[in-house]
Amino acid sequence: MNRILSGMQPTSQLHLGNYLGALKNWVSFQEKPDFECLYCVVDLHAITVDYDPKHLAQATREIAAAYIAAGIDPKKSSLFVQSHVPEHSQLMWLLATMAQMGKLERMTQFKDKAGKNKERAGLGLFAYPVLMAADILVYNATHVPVGEDQKQHLELTRDLASTFNTRYDVDLFIQPEPVIAGPAPRVMSLRDGTKKMSKSDDSDMTRINLTDTADMITKKIKKAKTDPDPLPDHLAGLDGRPEALNLVTLYAALADMSKEEVVQQYAGQQFGVFKPALIDVAVDHLTPITNRMNELLEDQAQIDAFLEQGADHARSIASNTLAEAQKIMGFFI
Repeated sequence: MNRILSGMQPTSQLHLGNYLGALKNWVSFQEKPDFECLYCVVDLHAITVDYDPKHLAQATREIAAAYIAAGIDPKKSSLFVQSHVPEHSQLMWLLATMAQMGKLERMTQFKDKAGKNKERAGLGLFAYPVLMAADILVYNATHVPVGEDQKQHLELTRDLASTFNTRYDVDLFIQPEPVIAGPAPRVMSLRDGTKKMSKSDDSDMTRINLTDTADMITKKIKKAKTDPDPLPDHLAGLDGRPEALNLVTLYAALADMSKEEVVQQYAGQQFGVFKPALIDVAVDHLTPITNRMNELLEDQAQIDAFLEQGADHARSIASNTLAEAQKIMGFFI
């Protein structure tokens, strides 16, 4: 049996990039009979940077609601909160004894988030990739859907799995394979086609949130940055036109078309024609997700029940893996 493990932080609202780059892909995996899917809200990762403790619990529920609204079925996939499975943290400490400082210091995400204050960064931010490795290895996940920015962390996971197996001459941990897929693995900002769409961007106009109304989606796409040239009749004609390429990518992903099909359909058309068509596709696709999220958030007890059920199943797997690792390492258990 193949096993998928992935998660997102409850830092703020999910946006179109999260949906097209990850969530839509997650949904496709749960339909495969030879895959077991575990999807978590990684709240332990969220506290490695500044956050508001008053909003953490509610943000966790909101992300879980977004998962379900986007198509994750709690009857087909295990949906849970990372901190509800303490084996994540326990295995992380065991793996931390094998993680090399030099490799952690070279992690691009640590450099980006720590910036010039690297000496004052918290241990949690520094050790973030080790916790991510524990998230994956505690379930012996065979496949991990990741973005380009997480590939380096997955390589560390594979290294730690190999180090453990070699050090103790066992075959406990599987080396997981990255899955970089989805209809739009990299969705860019609506205001700058060279920057990735991000929930941390100061301007809300740079992204489409899954909670945006039809009016908000319309406004953001109308104001999205473009260029004065019409759409070409072949994809190569979008080279050097990042904003145009981004909008074509969004249309293709939302309409389940290839980018080549989109440019052929709208060849020679100006963005005054293309943007209204993109608005229609985006509103039609996202409105049911937004409505479902709102319904779920009105019944938080239902969300909590789904998360508890998922955590029970996750713990049943994780506890066995942790116990085996502890036994191999010589602990009295």
